[in-house]
Parts: sequence; structure tokens; C-alpha cells
Amino acid sequence: MRVLGLIPARGGSKGVPRKNIKLLAGKPLLAYTAEAALNAQRLARVILSTDDKEIAEVGQGYGIEVPFLRPAELAHDKSPTLPVVQHALRFLEEQGDRFDAVCLLQPTNPLRRAADIDACLELMDASVEEGSAADAVISVLAVPAEHNPHWVYFRDADGSLRLSTGGASPIPRRQDLPAAFHREGSVYVTRRDVVMNDNSLYGTRVIGYEIDPSRSVNIDNLEDWERAEKLARSPWKQAKAAAKAASKP
Repeated sequence: MRVLGLIPARGGSKGVPRKNIKLLAGKPLLAYTAEAALNAQRLARVILSTDDKEIAEVGQGYGIEVPFLRPAELAHDKSPTLPVVQHALRFLEEQGDRFDAVCLLQPTNPLRRAADIDACLELMDASVEEGSAADAVISVLAVPAEHNPHWVYFRDADGSLRLSTGGASPIPRRQDLPAAFHREGSVYVTRRDVVMNDNSLYGTRVIGYEIDPSRSVNIDNLEDWERAEKLARSPWKQAKAAAKAASKP
């Protein structure tokens, strides 16, 4: 399976201005995703989709291809992701380069590893071999028991509550709750035909890949940035401490 690695990074950002090239623990936010994508073994090509020349230059400096500048109409605050992915695939196909699937890697999730990307692609391949091909593989996190759909209620207009599952009553014991997951955001792998023909990043059969919660952060605001900064510096601190300990007689 030939897979395109696609990194979307527009210039505008309100929560954290210019966040895609803002320095996180000493290097641009974009660099973390670039390095993970380029170190992944299963991506045939990695490109950057941006409307911003400065971001394009930073991306190129970290080894990412920038075959086009994204049209302005696909770079607004409310621009959905799907048309951005379709634009990239369509552009490359017009250049004669076609892929079986696309792997969407958002810079705002900087701590995913190359191994996470490859693991998602392995799950996609395995689903084919098992005879029940997945339309998409996405990174997920487990939902805490208190947020499980079997314990979550919606409030109707009259003030009454109803279970999100549609059930008559909640499952009484935590131990009996089925495992539940929520979309994590680090990796999305979708078959090309699902994206282009079905206009979806998910299709009808989705497989989840669990990300280690200690490496999961999605940067939308300054609080998220501060948490990401601490997480990004943690491996560096550990390596420094280990080196210091090893140097002692």
C-alpha cells in the first residue's frame, strides 16, 4: 500500500499566534511532526500543505516537500480538513503521483512517534489480510469510566435527561462498562477512495490505535502549549540526568 504523509499547517492561528513555527522546547512546533513523518518507514512521500511562505520555508528546512501553496479559500479558521486533504491528493494525481491512502498528521499533536505512524499503517494492512479491510485507522485514547457513554446523559429541551446510548438505565457497575475511546488526533490514515469518492476521512469501518496518554497533547491554546512544553522537555531532562549520572566516577 502506497501512503502519502500529509502535514497541514496554515498560517493563521488565534489561540496561539503563528503556533506552527513557534518554538516548542527549542524547535518549531512543525519540526516534531516533520521528524516523526520522515522517520516513519511506511510513508512513501511526505508533503506540507500550507498557505504561508514562512511556514513553507521552515518545513523545507526540516526536509518536507512543499509542492504547492494551499489556496486561500482552504486556509480560513473554519476551513474543514477534508477539502484540504482532497486538494493535496488531487494536485499530486494531476502530477501523475497516485496513492492508495493518505496519512494526515497535524502539527498540533507534536508528540506522536514514527512508530505510532507505522503502527497505524500496519493495522490498515492487517485489516486487508484478514479480509475485512478498514476504511480508516485513527489514533484514540481510552475514555475514563465516568465519561463512558453508558453513564453520560443528554439534557432535552424540557430539562429531562436521557442516556447517550438510548438505553433505559445506566450500567450499574464500572467493571461491566464496555471499553470506550475518543478520537485523539495524532494520526489519521484513510483510503484514497474513501477520501475522494465518499467525501469522508472515516468511511464506514474505522479501527483505533491507542496512543500512550503521557505522549498525547493537542495544542489549541496557551494552556495546551505550556503542557506540551513540559512534555517535550521531559525526555531531554531525563537524558541529561542519565548522562550526568554516567559521568560520575
